[in-house]
Amino acid sequence: MSVKRFAHPYIPNSAPEVKEQMLREIGFSSIEDIFADIPQELRLQEKMNIPPALTEYELDRHVNSLMNKNQTTKENISFLGAGCWPHFIPVVCDEINSRAEFLTAYAGEPYEDKGRFQALFEYQSLVAELVDMDVVNVPTFDWAQAASTALRMAARINKRTELLIPKNINPDKLLIIKNYMSPDLTVTLVDFENETGALDLGDLKAKLSANTAAVYFENPTFLGSVEANGQRIADLAHAAGAICVVGVDPISLGVMEAPANYGADIVCGDLQPLGVHMHYGGGQSGFIATHDDPIYVMEYPSRLFGIAPTVVEGEYGFGDVAYDRTSFAKRENGKESVGTQTALWGITAGVYLATMGPDGMEEVGQGIMQRSQYAAKQLSTIPGVAIKFSAPFFKEFVVDFTQTGKTVKEINAALLAQGIFGGVDLTGHFPELGQCALYCVTEVHTQEDIDKLTEAIQSVMQVRKTSIDASSMRSDRV
Repeated sequence: MSVKRFAHPYIPNSAPEVKEQMLREIGFSSIEDIFADIPQELRLQEKMNIPPALTEYELDRHVNSLMNKNQTTKENISFLGAGCWPHFIPVVCDEINSRAEFLTAYAGEPYEDKGRFQALFEYQSLVAELVDMDVVNVPTFDWAQAASTALRMAARINKRTELLIPKNINPDKLLIIKNYMSPDLTVTLVDFENETGALDLGDLKAKLSANTAAVYFENPTFLGSVEANGQRIADLAHAAGAICVVGVDPISLGVMEAPANYGADIVCGDLQPLGVHMHYGGGQSGFIATHDDPIYVMEYPSRLFGIAPTVVEGEYGFGDVAYDRTSFAKRENGKESVGTQTALWGITAGVYLATMGPDGMEEVGQGIMQRSQYAAKQLSTIPGVAIKFSAPFFKEFVVDFTQTGKTVKEINAALLAQGIFGGVDLTGHFPELGQCALYCVTEVHTQEDIDKLTEAIQSVMQVRKTSIDASSMRSDRV
C-alpha cells in the first residue's frame, strides 16, 4: 500500500520532494533517522487521537468559538496589573509598528533594514532621556530578563557572586531571576517594612557583605509603594562596593525622579506601558540603561545602535556599537547569550515617547496618580476595607480585605459576576499580608469605573452582612 504524499498547508518545506532533498543534504534516508537517538520506550507507539481534519473555514469558526469563551478586558472593567497594565495606546503606535518595514513573524525582530537601525537608535535616545542615562540596549524579552541581565552584568563587573533582591518582588520575576543566576550566583531576599512596604534598611545592612555584587530594588515596588529611600539604598550598596540596579515602571517617570539621580548604576524596566497593548503571552519587552562608561557598556550582551557621520557631509549612518562584545559575534564564547529580542516593541515605545513628549508624560503620570488616589480613598470608606501600606504609591496599591471576613477569591468571583476584574490575589505568594489584593488604576479608568468598583464591593459586603443578620435571627428563634 503506497503512502499518500502531500504538503501540509501550514508547514513550510513540507512538500515531499523538498523533505527528500533536505534529508539527502544531511545524509539521512528518512525522517525516522533523525530521531534514532530517542529510545523506543519513550516514543509514542500508537496513532495520536486527533479529530478529523477541518477546512480552513471550519478551523476559523472553531478557534473563534474557543476564544469567545474568554472573558476579556474589552467587555469587563479591569483593575488587574502586576506586570501587564492597562494603558491608553495612541493609534499612531499601531500604525507605525504594523508597517511592512518593521513587522515580522519572528518575535518582533525586523530583518529588513529599511530604517530599522535609525528607528531603534531613536528609541534608545528617547528612553535614555526618560531615565536620564546615556546608553540603552535593544529591547530584551521582558523586564525579568532585563533585570537578570543587569544583575549578571554587575556580577561580571565586580566579580562577586551574591545578589540582594527585595522580598516584595513579583514572584514570577523572582523565579526567572533565580533561574538566570544559577548555578554560579546566589540570590538573597531582603525583607520589606510591614508599615510602608518599602525595603527594610536594617535587614539590607545586615545582609550586605564583601561578596555582594549588586543590590536590586524597584521603584515603585511590585506592591505599589514608592521607594522613598532610593538614595540611602544606593549609598549603602556603594559603601559595600556593590552595584545599585533599579527596576522602574517607565510611565512613572513623568512625575517621579529618574533612578540615575538617586544613585542607580544600572536601570531596567518594562516597555509595555509605553504604547504596547496587553497581550496574552506577549506584549512584554525589557530595557537596560547605563551611563556611557566603557566598564558598563562592554558588559551589555545585546546589541546597541549608534550614529556616525558618513563620507557625505551632513549624512549620517546608524549601526552596531562594539558588535564584537555581543554573543552574536562571540557565539559560544560570549559572556552571556541573548537571542530572541523584541525590537518591534522598542520601536513602538519610541513612537509613544515621541508622541507624548515631556509634557504628555507628565500629564499621564498626574492623571494616573489622581485616579489611583481617588480609588484608594473610595475603597477605604467601605467598612472593613483598608489600604495596606502608609507609603505613597503610583498606580498600584494593596487593598486589605482581612477584616471583612471574606477572602479575596470570594470577592473577585462576586466582582466578575458584575463585569469587573478585581485586583490580583496576593494570598498565595504573600500570606503574611492576610487577605490582600493588588489593585491597578491608570489613565484609562474613569470616575464612573472607580465608583462602580466601590459600589460592587459594598454590595458584596452587604450580602455578607445580610446573611449574618439572617443567621442571628434563626439562632434567636431556636
